[in-house]
Amino acid sequence: MIFRARQFEFTFPRPAVVMGILNVTPDSFSDGGQFLDPAAAVAHGLEMVRQRAEIIDVGGESTRPGAEPVGEAEELHRVLPVIERLASQVNVAISIDTQKPAVARAALQAGASMVNDIAANRSHDEMWRVVAGVKAGYICVHMQGAPKTMQLNPVYQDVVQEVRDFFVNRLGRLKQAGVDAVQVVLDPGIGFGKTLEHNLQLLAGLERLTNLSRPVLLGVSRKSFMGKLLGAEVTARLPAALACECLAIQAGVQMIRTHHVAETLQALRMAEAVLARTE
Repeated sequence: MIFRARQFEFTFPRPAVVMGILNVTPDSFSDGGQFLDPAAAVAHGLEMVRQRAEIIDVGGESTRPGAEPVGEAEELHRVLPVIERLASQVNVAISIDTQKPAVARAALQAGASMVNDIAANRSHDEMWRVVAGVKAGYICVHMQGAPKTMQLNPVYQDVVQEVRDFFVNRLGRLKQAGVDAVQVVLDPGIGFGKTLEHNLQLLAGLERLTNLSRPVLLGVSRKSFMGKLLGAEVTARLPAALACECLAIQAGVQMIRTHHVAETLQALRMAEAVLARTE
């Protein structure tokens, strides 16, 4: 199985890919304001690459529950200088975490090679045509609702099956818009319009999502469901995230999105070494 994002190609099976999170926002739930300065953001991105992140995911709009939307001009102001400088200094894939087609287009022109799109539930295809036009990678994220309201009352009959059905539908819609399946990664959207129980059911049912012939990405880093279950503050959730991520690798997940690159990479490689001896 191949995932292709412009000039970058990942061939699976292989060790899990680690995507480092780089939020250039003042209000992200766990690291808002830390990397709003472009120089600080670039330095952190370079550090994650030194820690062997293979993708850096740059986001200029918080997608935490209840987040207010950010204007297009402000989002561009935040992300473009960081993407341009990183793209000139590293040889890893840069992802733009955005819901806006215009921001995605500008970021791809600035050196990004993939789009991380929490709004893959949209009804129009403008974003997908942007992706298709330059053969960028595309992370198709499942979300019920929108960030501002998604946690008010999420309801599912069977969350795992409904997320799986969404992916099947979106793969068809993406193909119609000119996005080849080889460009697509699937993300079940932990925390995006899901209760604690929904998130746990998704984590337990990942094997029903990893059999769609596309790589699956999991993002649980620092998310609130772990705090609700364990009473852990944001900065104390790394052990819980590592547990989820190692179980995900066992279920066939190929990509992990995290704030903690070095620690995550160590845990994944240990899990992979053990799993390789059980086959």
